[in-house]
Amino acid sequence: MSNLRSSKFQFLCAFHFLMLVVVKTRVSCYQYKVGDLDAWGIPTAANPHVYTNWSKNHVFKIGDSLLFLYPPSQDSVIQVTGQSFNVCNLTDPILYMNNGNSLFNITSTGEYYFTSAVPGHCGKKQKLQISVLSGNGSSAFSPSYGPSALPDTSYPTVFGSIPAANSSSSVSSSSPSQRPPVFLAAVIGFMSWDLIRGRT
Repeated sequence: MSNLRSSKFQFLCAFHFLMLVVVKTRVSCYQYKVGDLDAWGIPTAANPHVYTNWSKNHVFKIGDSLLFLYPPSQDSVIQVTGQSFNVCNLTDPILYMNNGNSLFNITSTGEYYFTSAVPGHCGKKQKLQISVLSGNGSSAFSPSYGPSALPDTSYPTVFGSIPAANSSSSVSSSSPSQRPPVFLAAVIGFMSWDLIRGRT
């Protein structure tokens, strides 16, 4: 019986190690609600740099996505080139989204530029620039300009429906839930303890 327990113990140790490696190295992709605001819109006078400040305080990776929420009858989102972004040129966008719950999936490294397609909104700072990191954690580009360091302000979600995989939880603007790996580790730990003690 002691050989069986020893064998079980060795198997469980190997299994725990494998599970820790899987949980530790799993790929995490995040869905970011742009600006952590009620809706994508013209920044307020109290927080005119909300989008610049927001993008500065987040690290974006391939597989992440940006969620733009807005009333579809009043606004839209376009992806533009860096040159068009700088001069608020709304002609010839790379991508046009106008459904009110626009989800942009990040598929490659580099710089991405977004603004409203409504004339005048870009000039009022309703625009977003993000840098997507390469695999080694460094920026794909080193911009010579940087956003100013303004205090980060967050607002509650009161507008629009947010697409979510799990209906029991709302979108956390930037933090993924860590409950599944912790729960899985606890279940495996209890099962292992029972096996080692010979109850199952």
